Formats: sequence, C-alpha cells, structure tokens
Amino acid sequence: MKRVLALDVGDRRVGLAISDPTGMLASPLGAVERGASDLDDIVRVAEDNGAGEIVVGLPLTMSGEVRQQAGKVRAFVKDLRGRTAIPIRTVDERLSTAQARRLLRESPTRRRNRDRGRVDASAAAVILQAYLDSR
Repeated sequence: MKRVLALDVGDRRVGLAISDPTGMLASPLGAVERGASDLDDIVRVAEDNGAGEIVVGLPLTMSGEVRQQAGKVRAFVKDLRGRTAIPIRTVDERLSTAQARRLLRESPTRRRNRDRGRVDASAAAVILQAYLDSR
C-alpha cells in the first residue's frame, strides 16, 4: 500500500502529514512556505515519501458552505493537479486547526516549540487521520 500525504493549505504555509506504509497512522511531517516553489516542493515531498495519494483539507463553513478560503484551496488543488499525476482528493477539514492547537496545548511540548509550522503540520495530521479512519 502506498502512503498518503495530507495538506493543510493556508495563506502563508502548507502543513504536511504522511501516513505510515500501512495507511493506518498519520504523522506530522512539517510545513512548506507558500511562494513560487511551493507546488514543486510539495510534489517533491510526495515523491520522496512514496505517496500514492494526496489529501487536501477543504475549509468549509460550519454549515458546509464554500467560502473564500475554500475557493483558494480549490484553486491551489487545481494548480497542484497540473504538476503531478498523483491522485488528489479534497476532504472536509472543519475544526482541524482548532483540534491541532488543542492537542499541542495538551502535549508536553514547550510553548516556544509550538510554532505555526508545527500547528499547520499537526492540522494536516488531524485531517489525514480522519481520512484514514474513514476508509
């Protein structure tokens, strides 16, 4: 089974998480800064980690509506699809960042080590674990 790479797309960074080879467990992987090379960086991470699928969190409103940020994510996904043949799917990510912050607050990690990139990677891991659990 191939690994699954998950993305939590934000305006400044893209949080990354990867599944284990069995597709059972998600782990934070880091973050990529948004910029001219972000799509190429993500494709490289996917290929380097043997990802057979990419899952992207789609930030819907609590009522399930698509708003501005979800539109930005859809445009990002469209551009990413133009760079790789790896299948890409979007999944509902409501509350993933809030859950990631809560998990980090509860962890023994020191506050100064909870940088935004770590929160973004943790949010991607929350998205990925929910996806893996639903399969």
